[in-house]
Amino acid sequence: MKKRALISVSNKDNLQEFAIGLDKLGYEIISTGGGTFQTIKDAGIEPILVEDITGFPEIMDGRVKTLHPLVHGGILAKRANEEHIKQMEENNIEPIDIIVVNLYPFKETLEKAGVSKEEIIENIDIGGPTMLRAAAKNFEDMIVVVDPTDYASVLEGLREETFDFEKRKQLAGKVFRHTAYYDAMIAQYFMTETNEEFPETYTVTYEKVQDLRYGENPHQQAAFYKNPIVKTMSLATAKQLHGKELSYNNIQDANAAVEILLEYDNPAAVAVKHMNPCGIGVAETINQAFQKAYEADSMSIFGGIVALNREVDAATAEKLSEIFLEIVIAPSFADEAFAILSKKKNIRLLELEMNEEKAANHKLTTVDGGVLIQSRDNGKVAAADLKVATKREPTEQEIADLLFAWKAVKHVKSNAIVLAKDNQTIGVGAGQMNRVGSAMIAIEQAGDKAKGSVMASDAYFPMPDTVENAIKAGVTAIIQPGGSIRDQDSIDVCNEHGITMVYTGMRHFKH
Repeated sequence: MKKRALISVSNKDNLQEFAIGLDKLGYEIISTGGGTFQTIKDAGIEPILVEDITGFPEIMDGRVKTLHPLVHGGILAKRANEEHIKQMEENNIEPIDIIVVNLYPFKETLEKAGVSKEEIIENIDIGGPTMLRAAAKNFEDMIVVVDPTDYASVLEGLREETFDFEKRKQLAGKVFRHTAYYDAMIAQYFMTETNEEFPETYTVTYEKVQDLRYGENPHQQAAFYKNPIVKTMSLATAKQLHGKELSYNNIQDANAAVEILLEYDNPAAVAVKHMNPCGIGVAETINQAFQKAYEADSMSIFGGIVALNREVDAATAEKLSEIFLEIVIAPSFADEAFAILSKKKNIRLLELEMNEEKAANHKLTTVDGGVLIQSRDNGKVAAADLKVATKREPTEQEIADLLFAWKAVKHVKSNAIVLAKDNQTIGVGAGQMNRVGSAMIAIEQAGDKAKGSVMASDAYFPMPDTVENAIKAGVTAIIQPGGSIRDQDSIDVCNEHGITMVYTGMRHFKH
């Protein structure tokens, strides 16, 4: 009996060469109508239409064409099962040996400008996934091909008769990954359309951007994946203009830098090391902002990542080029600035639109055997939201610095303390097991600059020791969430020394 291959594809890449190869190997080719049929015919092959096999026409605008027992019986029958073979004979079902299917372009349809909801729905494939899943389930007797890049190796295996059980199983596994990916994109689309943030099952999918040289450490393997349909502002959509490939740690740090940068509307620069800011500066120009970020901690910025929310000009590029940096991220680079920075072989230059409205809405964190999902920390505090807890009211300058510091401390690993002055971080204490420890690190880093500065704490003070150390260092104003049963102890210390403290009513733990 002549072997048969059924072909139904949206992506016609390399289809003619593959069909010719199958024809030379003696396969009878069955095709759905439309573009697949015409492409094969143009290759000089006369395929058999599916409707000639089923005796039933394509109907409902192509929604029903391969959903038929004469198709699926030929796919699902187990060749070693005598009862299956008997039933095939009784029902005039002929076996199909190869299924070649790729699916309606759902992702590409979503990306089209001005696409209608009707067009999106019509590009949800039904018959294709059904055939693929059927063939993959019966991989012991079937060869199933979903990816045009596999055509050449499939033909080679057929010619050399080396298509063994393992190769069939590998292709089947690829099919189930592909259909799961396809269904997950559709699920995400409907989840967005119905505004379901946390449904009973949370199905997401990612496609590989690149293999990474290693993970956090050289003995760990890693790869970078992106969400294929959510068009958020992220490192996955950044355009790399110069430099070698990003590493796992580069991507983590760069992501942290961008998240911090989104807090500031005025020209701002952020320097990051190990996912914590080592310097943040805001000024009238991007050049001045970077100078502030650099001077905030000129030691830690070495080998770090810098993100800026304005175009990098030549003057800023000159300063950036004077120190060793892993990455510079900005919305754009002036031609002269790019010429200056690209002289450095290893620096990565990334172009990324800084738009908070396009930032991801959810954060996913894996744990062994599961995943934690939470909404992004979009908490904002304005001057009108602050509650003054002390006798002394903050000055206008103190309020400005307090709000600047509050935006910064939000992105520092807990326990977190930030000292700031004149739109510049001057001390950052991150990730200590107690708040006093973080405060002492920030105070020591600030040195003499601590005099006249403000302090931000990501959570309340359980006792007044942190406040006492701040006062000794010369801090004049403190911002914190409030809410401790011993808040009054800290308030009393502030009042005793004439400094001001304000409450936000909002904490920013970051683990």
